[in-house]
Amino acid sequence: MIKQTLLLATIASVAALGVAGQASAQAARDQIRVVGSSTVYPFTTTVAERFSQSGGFKAPIVESTGTGGGMKLFCAGVGTQHPDMTNASRRMTKAEFEQCATNGVKDIVEMKVGFDGIAVAMKKGGTKVNLKREEIWLALAAQVPVNGQLVANPYKTWKQINASLPDWKIEVMGPPPTSGTRDSFVELVMDVGCKKFPEVNAIADAKAKATACAKIREDGAFIEAGENDNLIVQRLASGATGLMGVFGYSFLEENADKLQDVAVDGVEAEFETISSGKYPVSRPLFVYVKKAHVGVVPGMKEFLAEYVSDRAMAANGYLEKKGLVAMPKAEIDSVRSQVLGLTNLAM
Repeated sequence: MIKQTLLLATIASVAALGVAGQASAQAARDQIRVVGSSTVYPFTTTVAERFSQSGGFKAPIVESTGTGGGMKLFCAGVGTQHPDMTNASRRMTKAEFEQCATNGVKDIVEMKVGFDGIAVAMKKGGTKVNLKREEIWLALAAQVPVNGQLVANPYKTWKQINASLPDWKIEVMGPPPTSGTRDSFVELVMDVGCKKFPEVNAIADAKAKATACAKIREDGAFIEAGENDNLIVQRLASGATGLMGVFGYSFLEENADKLQDVAVDGVEAEFETISSGKYPVSRPLFVYVKKAHVGVVPGMKEFLAEYVSDRAMAANGYLEKKGLVAMPKAEIDSVRSQVLGLTNLAM
């Protein structure tokens, strides 16, 4: 009986130490941790720098993991071993929302940051070209129509697709499947372009049709460049004329001395065309916040307040100077109210 009592006491003591150790680990982190989209990364990093300059809190740690990768990390659980926020260049999906809930991440605040355009760009100084979305789809799709049938993509140059285009090798650097920019590019360019072809529209099975539209060729014409958009910029600037890249508009604007955009459906990627909705390849950007971490990790409320402030988010704010396309004032006011009120996302 004495042995059993001692054993139970030992177990209780070990358990208590384990809980205390876990609590200590939970309390150990004194910096906000943000993961996610490479497109939103420069904006959140800028806010983090301004936030740290105000004093009182350490600069948040911001990592570029891609939207999909960030969602997986963010939704993995509650506790300071998991990120507090994730950047996203598209809205959280229903499946991701449900995965979060399954892992105990049930209270999420959605912060819309502004708008961005997905630019198609190349080295400055080459022939200015305009690509229709159906031409981009023909250049990059895994299978394309030839003589009424979908076959493995045979096109090697842009001139083979349209005789009025330059005789450049089809070579496009772009983001991997984990990237929100890739998701948006598929939705706004590939899915739209493919619908111009009766061979695709004739596919009865919805899943097969979606695959035919979205699947990108893997024979070297499309080069997955990882989540580092600056690497694409460097490769374009030093590469051959005709080499193209796909990335967020802010990277094009920051490197206007090295790069020029390729017009899409006759519209160039510019601040005015994106903000007006005229540019066809534009999308909203987001940051998602784990509400359970607010009040646990120091500075989260204050960091959010800095992000939604007029000096950051509004027209002529410091994020606009980084290439973010600002929302209208009424929408900013609505976002600010939801974020500062920690309103839960309803999917």
